[in-house]
Parts: sequence; C-alpha cells; structure tokens
Amino acid sequence: MIRTALSRRFGLRTPVIGAPMAGVAGGALAAAVSRAGGLGMIGIAGNHGAAFVAEQCAIPAAERLPFGVGLMAWVLDDRPDLLEATVAAGPALVSVSFGDPAPYVAPLHDAGIAVAVQVNTVADVHRAVAAGADVVVAQGSEAGGHTGHRATLPLLQEALALTDLPVVAAGGIATGRGMAAVLAAGAAGVWIGTPLLACPEGLNSPAARARVRAAAGEDTVLTRAFDVAQRLAWPQRWPGRALVNDFSRTWHGREDELATDDAASRLVIEARKSDDLEQAPVYAGESVGLVTAERSATDVVHELSADAETALRAVPGLLD
Repeated sequence: MIRTALSRRFGLRTPVIGAPMAGVAGGALAAAVSRAGGLGMIGIAGNHGAAFVAEQCAIPAAERLPFGVGLMAWVLDDRPDLLEATVAAGPALVSVSFGDPAPYVAPLHDAGIAVAVQVNTVADVHRAVAAGADVVVAQGSEAGGHTGHRATLPLLQEALALTDLPVVAAGGIATGRGMAAVLAAGAAGVWIGTPLLACPEGLNSPAARARVRAAAGEDTVLTRAFDVAQRLAWPQRWPGRALVNDFSRTWHGREDELATDDAASRLVIEARKSDDLEQAPVYAGESVGLVTAERSATDVVHELSADAETALRAVPGLLD
C-alpha cells in the first residue's frame, strides 16, 4: 500500500484522485474510483443545476464512499446555488479552480470540507496558498480538458519548492510508472482524468469512449476553438486539450474569425446534441494513446496503484 499525506488525510488506500471532468465524471464514475480506494470526484459545469449536484453526489454517498466535487471559480461567481448544493452534499473534498478561489475557501472550511485548487502557473500556486487551500493540484498542459501552458513535471517541481501543502500531480499520468515517477519526485498523489475516459461508468457516450480508445497520443490539440464556437465564457488563459477532429482542423488558430461565425457556432452546438464527434469536442490528454480498452474505473485505479507500487519497490535498486 502506498501511503502519503494525501492518503492519510482522506483515509484512502491509494493516493489517486479521479479528475472532476464535467460531462464525464458523475456520481457513478466517482463511486467506481472510490471503491478502488481512491477519491472519486464529480465535475460540475455552468449548465448544471443544484438538482444535478444533489443527484450525482447521492450515488457515492449511498455506499458511504468518500467523494469530492469539482467547481469552476469563474462559474461560481454567478452561480452561488452550485456552491450551496455542494456544501449540502457533504463531500470530503471540493476543488475550486480556473479563477480566484479565495471567496469560496472559507465557506467550505466552515462546513468542514477540505479545498483543493488546481494551479497552472507559479502565480497560481501563491494564490492558492494565500487563499487557504488544503491541497494544491499542479496541472500540466498534457492534461485533457481545460488547462494551462506549463508542462506537468516542471510545474510540479516549482510547486513543491513553494509550499509544504500536499501537492498532487495532474496531466499525462496514465500508468503505474507515471504515478511512481511523480510520487518519487515528491507529489502526494495523482489526479487522473484521461485514463478514465473509456470507463463505462462515465457520463460520456459509447461513441466518445470508442473515439478515445482509438486515439493516439499525437492526436490532441490545445485549443480555444470549441469554447469560442459555443460562446462559452471560459477565461482565455485556459484553452482545452481535445482530440483533433474536422472542426479543430478548420478553426484552430482562427478563433477571432470564429467568434463572429454563427454558422460554425451552430455546427458545434448541434453536434454536441447529436454526438457528431467530427464537430463536437472530445476532451482528452496526451496520455490518451495508453487508453485502449473499456473497463471499470475500479479496475483502472487498482492496476495503476499496483503497478506504481511495483515500480516504487524497484527504485532502491538504482542506488549504489
């Protein structure tokens, strides 16, 4: 068993957190991660309501499993109902990312809930620490979905030098070897999303899961095109890493033009409804080429943890 500050803090059997991927990570996926001894999280987006929060959180809660909820700071600014519903659900951990976490840390702490903050720059690390975060998540640009522009390993090393808080590594980690590498570097755990994209417990469609399984690691693009097309208010500093498709080939790098093209906007909006994956985004990270089978998130976390333990046990052999 791998023990870290993170696993001890939350009573986990393995220091693995399932990333709160909005549109994929619902209650069933969170529960499957937590059954394996990790901490499953539920992703909440601006198009969700308080009822959705309560409904999804009730799934792991019904099994008395620990779980977390991921919120976006820039969404919470206009949606206090999402924070209220999250507090009422009683998660062990709430991540507040993609914006200023400061206004939301105290209310969560008052409710006895620990707070994680994803960081993408050194300035983000300082802001998370000043806000009173309990866990810092160093998310590199290898990650799927919305992310920054720094690579995981350099950012992780800087974060570890700046704070004594538990720092969790996110982005590009999909195997036990990858998990062992960041733990050896000093991370308190791993935050995984892409390895869970082909799990049947996810809220994504069978077609999206098949698309993920067929993709290679070179088949992603870090782009704002899908956000611009959908007229979403995502701050520009956080583009999204998605699988390359016809829409991204046409519009990536042409976001200014896309902002006024209503026909292209309608194309993506309708594609999301019809699951047309050549026009709609499938967010995935650079480790997607390692995701080749559809299997339970419980099995994914079990294998990741077992392989990481094997890799860590081999490390002393490197020393003379």
